[in-house]
Amino acid sequence: MAGDRSPGVSSRQRFGLLLLAAAAAAAGLCGGVSAVKSPSCHEVRTAFQIRQIGPLKLVPDVPTAESDLQICQHRAPTCCTKKMEENYQTAVRRERTQNIQALNFELKYMIVGHITAFQEAFESLLRFAENHTTSLFETAYRAMAKEAAEPVKELFTDLSLYILGAETTVENAVLRFFDSLFPFVYSRLINPGIIDLSEEYTECLRLTRQDINPFGRYSKEVVTELSKSLWASRMLNQALNMGIEVINTTEHAAITKECSKALVKMQYCPHCQGLTLIRPCMGYCLNVMRGCLASVSELDTQWREYISTLEYLTNEMAGSHDLELALLGIRNSINEAILHAQLNGPQLSATVDKVCGQPQEREAKPSPDNIVQAKNVSETQALTMAHSANLNNKRSSLPLKASKNDKSRSLKKISREFISYMKRSRTFYASVAERLCDGDLVMRDSSTCWNGEDVVESYTSRVVSNGLKAQINNPELKVKGLDPLISHLIDKLHHFNQLDTEKTKLKLERWASRESGSGDGKSEAMESSGDCDDEDGCQGSGDRIHTTDVLKEKKAYSEDRNEPKPTVKKIDTTAATTTTKSSSKHDLAGNVGNLASISSLFIVTALAILWHCLS
Repeated sequence: MAGDRSPGVSSRQRFGLLLLAAAAAAAGLCGGVSAVKSPSCHEVRTAFQIRQIGPLKLVPDVPTAESDLQICQHRAPTCCTKKMEENYQTAVRRERTQNIQALNFELKYMIVGHITAFQEAFESLLRFAENHTTSLFETAYRAMAKEAAEPVKELFTDLSLYILGAETTVENAVLRFFDSLFPFVYSRLINPGIIDLSEEYTECLRLTRQDINPFGRYSKEVVTELSKSLWASRMLNQALNMGIEVINTTEHAAITKECSKALVKMQYCPHCQGLTLIRPCMGYCLNVMRGCLASVSELDTQWREYISTLEYLTNEMAGSHDLELALLGIRNSINEAILHAQLNGPQLSATVDKVCGQPQEREAKPSPDNIVQAKNVSETQALTMAHSANLNNKRSSLPLKASKNDKSRSLKKISREFISYMKRSRTFYASVAERLCDGDLVMRDSSTCWNGEDVVESYTSRVVSNGLKAQINNPELKVKGLDPLISHLIDKLHHFNQLDTEKTKLKLERWASRESGSGDGKSEAMESSGDCDDEDGCQGSGDRIHTTDVLKEKKAYSEDRNEPKPTVKKIDTTAATTTTKSSSKHDLAGNVGNLASISSLFIVTALAILWHCLS
């Protein structure tokens, strides 16, 4: 029995020894594998390369005990160096600018696109109105059509420059046009016997126009109507450019050292521990971004006011201050102004002769090319006035807008879409931090996140709100004050919004005073022609006579002027003015008498018929 147990015991011992040997071999194998998978910075190098942070030689192969780190300080060995931290700060500045640009892209695209659309619509409308105005002279005033082409072109060029923000005014543009137009009206229509005017005499006529006001109230009416509509268009163009300036400034706003360090700590310090896939906690990200964008968020109040200004100007331009109607009305107003000058031709000539002397005249009668026959002009101008009235009543028939198949070209449609989008961006600068943290920057579906020091389940520090004042309690970075560049932009935006409001009030008061004062004697006195008053036979701005009578009177006066006259200036024209006054009063009295006789006969006949019916 004893001999039988001995081999069994020996067998168990051998089996135990084999197990110990296998365990030792397994332990040795595990140790070898562990030695192969020693700590490495391979993932950090890969992220460093993909994000183009800097040269790969800056990243160590294995973690080291780096002691001079300023931002990502850890007790354990790290994959970061001081040079890497410097490159990380450069990277976060670049990435921050790119992220802001990405947020601004749609807003900037809309504003730039709207500026282009508005300018194209303005230019198209101005060209149409210019051609429409030029056709007036080609059809009704052929004698001066060639000379009037340049003043008309200059007028619409000045109006275009005004809309685009040039340092000029509508009043200067319109009055300069009428200054240039008066010499041609005077020499081609009022006194067609005058030969080509000298530069000195033409300049005298221009300066005289400002004093004698040959075009009556119509020149001022053009200024008033255009100022209302073009002012809104000009201010809207300036507002759009202001929006682009705001966007560009915020994109390139400087980043403080505190902000760049906080961004590195939030985005790249986990890499130093080999945690390249971990993301910041949401609350942590909001604190960092709200601290970095504290100055930008201060734009919120003025940006909201700016959106309201855009909405107001868009409605004004497309509403009561309709740009189309104002520009198309220039033609009719110029026609009325020329007719007014022809009505007061004799008085204007007398006043001009006092100031500028007598120009050289033709010895022969005026040629048919320089004077239009009364009947033809009468019919042409009558058709012109009727056509102008039809344009005002049926302006929708004018091809100013694109067809229904090309709705993208509609100025009002573009305006509605634009202002609708801009309303949605009213809170844009109050939510920039939230937008930046709302993308791939933070962890959302993970149970862990980075809090600036370690991987945690949730961020426990206080989350501050937007605004510069709220950053006093920001646990992640210190905000010293408002960025000077952003401060200047806020002041500029505030000034624009206030200037817009003040201009609106002033213009509304001015227009109201003009309309309320149009019936008193002051406006009529300003519209009188030179030194001539009612007692001298001048007709008021509201008087109208047929165009044929105007031209007959003009022709008779021009024939009288063809007689030889002294070369010195006229000193006294009282006799001629008195004769004209008496003749006008005599004709007027005869017309009134005829009208009274006809009216009396009509009344007697009506009473007789009524009496016959009753009996």
